[in-house]
Amino acid sequence: MIQAVRPRRRTELGLIVLVALIVVSAYILASLGRTSEMPANAGPFLGIILGLLLLAHVALRIWAPTADSILLPMAGLLNGLGYVFIARLDHRLAALQATWTILGVGAFVLTLAVVRRARDLERYRYTLAFLGVAFLLLPLVPHIGRNINGARLWVRVGSITFQPGELAKLALAVFFASYLVDKRELQARPTWRVGPLFLPDPKHLGPIVLAWGASLVVLFSENDLGTSFLFFALFIAMLWVATGRGAYLGVGFTLFVAGAGLAYKTFAHARSRIQVWINPWAHAQTAGYQVIQGLYAMGSGGLAGSGLGLGSPTRIPEVATDFIFAAIGEELGLLGTAAIVLAFVIIVGTGLRIALRAEREFDKLLATGLTFTIGLQAFIIMAGVTRLTPLTGITLPFISYGGSSLVANYVLLALLLRISTGS
Repeated sequence: MIQAVRPRRRTELGLIVLVALIVVSAYILASLGRTSEMPANAGPFLGIILGLLLLAHVALRIWAPTADSILLPMAGLLNGLGYVFIARLDHRLAALQATWTILGVGAFVLTLAVVRRARDLERYRYTLAFLGVAFLLLPLVPHIGRNINGARLWVRVGSITFQPGELAKLALAVFFASYLVDKRELQARPTWRVGPLFLPDPKHLGPIVLAWGASLVVLFSENDLGTSFLFFALFIAMLWVATGRGAYLGVGFTLFVAGAGLAYKTFAHARSRIQVWINPWAHAQTAGYQVIQGLYAMGSGGLAGSGLGLGSPTRIPEVATDFIFAAIGEELGLLGTAAIVLAFVIIVGTGLRIALRAEREFDKLLATGLTFTIGLQAFIIMAGVTRLTPLTGITLPFISYGGSSLVANYVLLALLLRISTGS
């Protein structure tokens, strides 16, 4: 066992050193492009990047020595490049993102130390379900909930503002996995025919309706189509994997379209997002301005981009959060954005491989849910920036500015790595 473990951790260590060199090189190039001077803090920056990744690496050696060797370096690469662009765009946000990165790595280490076996989480299914729902509804609490850019997804406590929905996705993924392990046989048994479809008994469709209703509550009360879709799609995807019945995908898609149509008729904010998606130039001076600037930025990047620090991504409103993918497209071009997409593909592929190799059904479903969450979240925001889908306020995992997202995704990463150990 020890002989099999050592090459895996050595591979991870080598990739971490390579990631640190790539990130620091990008940081230096961005500074040279902006000020034509070498950054004075390049050495300390390299030390911090290496130190954080080595801390996570040591934690894996201690608590999960047989864990996968690819996920941590890939997450570190995305996090590091995201920080380089945030620092290039806004030094104030960069300082905050650095603090959140330290907290994220700390949460990663704490998760590995506390969760020694993934299956132990199954015992807390209802507690985590309660916490997940509470986190989702927390922005609706008066005095602490905050409405930002038309969506009420934020909570402010003192000087700290965070998005509790990021933690809710983890709690609900554990609950869904635990629930479906117990109920998958009932959900998979077709006893009711509707046209060409064979569905389970109607009484077993209750969880789907309940999940749909919860997503509508999030949609109508918090006015955010992206978050609502993410949670509903997470449940439907895990239900499909647990039962192997494609009919659930059709039922879920129908319910989502019905909910989205209702939102379009009810909320001006949702209607504006759809209209901007169809034709942003009809709203060039208002809601479509951000999308248009993002498209111009990516178009001007061409194949290899304008170069780090040489573009004008600050013309895009909220570029460090919603549109950081467009900033990458402008300065790194098609090659840079393709590299980002490839990194997410590697993470998703590795997560699904972990799910396939897991021996316990709970581990399989949880790994699938966690992987689907990060993959869908990345797809939603990148597709929104490129006008493949309507734009939502979801962050690009590990890259966009956002503390709660960064911490939650490091916890998600730790859970996936814990499942990969087989314990």
